[in-house]
Amino acid sequence: MCTRYISATDREIESVWKIDRRNTETWPRQLFPRSRGPFIRRAKDATGYERELVVGQWALVPWFAKTAKLPYATVNARSEELIDKASYKLPWTRGQRCIIPAESFDEPNWETGKNVWWRFARADGLPWGVAGLWNTWTDKTTGEFVESYTMLTLNADHHPLMSRMHKPDPNLGPDQQDKRSLVLLEVQDFDQWLEGTVEDAKALIQLTPVERFDAGPLPIAQGELI
Repeated sequence: MCTRYISATDREIESVWKIDRRNTETWPRQLFPRSRGPFIRRAKDATGYERELVVGQWALVPWFAKTAKLPYATVNARSEELIDKASYKLPWTRGQRCIIPAESFDEPNWETGKNVWWRFARADGLPWGVAGLWNTWTDKTTGEFVESYTMLTLNADHHPLMSRMHKPDPNLGPDQQDKRSLVLLEVQDFDQWLEGTVEDAKALIQLTPVERFDAGPLPIAQGELI
């Protein structure tokens, strides 16, 4: 489960996703649950296929929510449960998929017996394209539209790197931990993720090879930033 990441820069977003973000609000580089961050989706009002950059809440607000500040976490969505979970079922079946541009993301490593934060960037220096879902929710009291998004995760129990992250459950065996990894897209897959069918999108939900990561523990001063 990812609960903090660093957003890609304006220049990286314009270069990699070919999007001009001059008319979009600014956002913080370091993002935490319920922060407002950027995501890229198929443009809602375009007649053909176009990408648009949106800034919204990192924590998807489902259609049935009474408030945008939910009492439960929706920053990550298990990809294996998208069709069954009420919060994600409609966005998934409607094709409300998005890409979250991230320079890096952080995960906790407990191999020493205590939490040591690790940072995950791409080995090639490009930003990550994190697979996600988006939704637009309307506040029935004020009429305000709230854009929001979630990041998809996948079981990583057998991944040589991601299986080392997160605190292990002592009551479960090594193959039952349900260690998680973000679903990370490659540049050539962006259009398929945004405009393809549900079956097209399913084909892209897979673990990223370990050689594409540049990962390691953060210095203490950075690791304690929560």
